[in-house]
Amino acid sequence: MTNAVSLPPDLHQRVVRHVTGMETATVTDVSWPRGDSRVWRVSADHGEVFVKLYPSAEKYEREVQGCEHAVRALTADEAPRLLARDPELPAVVLSGLPGRVVRGLPLEQDEEQHVHRLAGDLLRRWHDSPEPISELEHERVMASVTAQADEAAMILDRLGGQLSPAEQDLVRDAARDLPGLAKALPLGYQHGDYSPRNWLWDKATGHHSLIDFEESAPGLTVEDLVWSCGAAWPTRPDLRDAFLAGYGRPLSQAEQRALVLLTARLGVSYLNTGLTKTDTLLIDRGRTVLQHMVGAPPLTHPRPAPGAAPPRGARRLPAHHHVRRRA
Repeated sequence: MTNAVSLPPDLHQRVVRHVTGMETATVTDVSWPRGDSRVWRVSADHGEVFVKLYPSAEKYEREVQGCEHAVRALTADEAPRLLARDPELPAVVLSGLPGRVVRGLPLEQDEEQHVHRLAGDLLRRWHDSPEPISELEHERVMASVTAQADEAAMILDRLGGQLSPAEQDLVRDAARDLPGLAKALPLGYQHGDYSPRNWLWDKATGHHSLIDFEESAPGLTVEDLVWSCGAAWPTRPDLRDAFLAGYGRPLSQAEQRALVLLTARLGVSYLNTGLTKTDTLLIDRGRTVLQHMVGAPPLTHPRPAPGAAPPRGARRLPAHHHVRRRA
């Protein structure tokens, strides 16, 4: 639900410097109810912008860096542009984009498949655009994967009796194998929250775009597929095929295995949190993810139909293009 409101006074004073017509602008709170950041849509004299206030300097810096990465990776209208920034608040002003958030949109099956194909293509281009990755960042990524493996082991010890034998084996594999697998997986610049709530779709023009970069950072590129693998693909293989066709390259066996294990780790984490907080939604979500991952099929790469046009806005990079690492 959105509500007409005013910006907090200190934030309003900063935004006035960058957005003309603030005296008569319409301000609407469009924040996600469970998020820490706050977002307002500002409709002023010269169009629509978004103002975002962050709970931490880290999230602010990630948004700024994500916007800078988007300039290099995507076309001008596929991501918001950074119009102003204020590290002291911390807050940013972002350009508006056409379309509506895909999550919850009533889409026909063909249209939904098309949107997911475009989303796969956009993510491939996002991943393929190189960024320097320092040794410190590389160590942080590996430490994050190790922490996920350790969490899986901890939860297995705690909840092992509430999992089926096959689920126990899968979580045990995640605890044991993820750190080793991570060393063989592609590193790149993650979006960090790649799901339909951060995709925009303009039905009238067929335009698809991406928002929300506060979780973006260097990492394992396959982690950007975890949400889809756990939430969408198990019951919608047509969306899986569309997304992977848009992504444009097959996942290696190591990536496929890591994706299943990372998703299983997320599922058992949902389950653990749900049982701890007596949250039936999280309990059901965790059990569903684990059940689907136990029987997850290999992720084949669908071939496009003969003569099929590439996704709108497609831009393919050479096969040798890769992420640069900085020592």
